[in-house]
Amino acid sequence: MKIMSNELLVVSYRDALKSEHDKEWAKILKNEISKRGLKPFKKR
Repeated sequence: MKIMSNELLVVSYRDALKSEHDKEWAKILKNEISKRGLKPFKKR
């Protein structure tokens, strides 16, 4: 995996969730987000 900034990682994860073909990529990104302690969505 390329080294990504936190913002790019979250945006990529959101895009992967919207796409039906990128489910495995979304899992990989979610693991990286959890390792970094980020929250991909804002609570409203």
